[in-house]
Amino acid sequence: MSWTDIGALNDIPLRGARIVKTVAGCIAVFRTAEEEVFATSNKCAHKGGPLAEGIVHGKSVTCPLHNWVYSLETGEAQGADEGQIATYPIRIEDGRLLLDVSTVAARSAA
Repeated sequence: MSWTDIGALNDIPLRGARIVKTVAGCIAVFRTAEEEVFATSNKCAHKGGPLAEGIVHGKSVTCPLHNWVYSLETGEAQGADEGQIATYPIRIEDGRLLLDVSTVAARSAA
């Protein structure tokens, strides 16, 4: 794994998100109310909606366009919706967010 510092945890509000631009496109980085962080594709599998603008609840995000709900842990659509978004390894170290860029690069080459 190749961990890269992408910013401070406190740059993302609780139950909020920020976008990180990468070679694979925009990645949404989410922070839950429980101080957990997750990184996923920013595009909804349904119509490409901007997930970083969605509502974070528990370990899920709801797309702002058509209310599709995705697990932030697995990327799978929940409920009656079918589809999946990419997820990326991310961790917190000393208040900083570290993203595994080797995974991002590998997915962009596929």
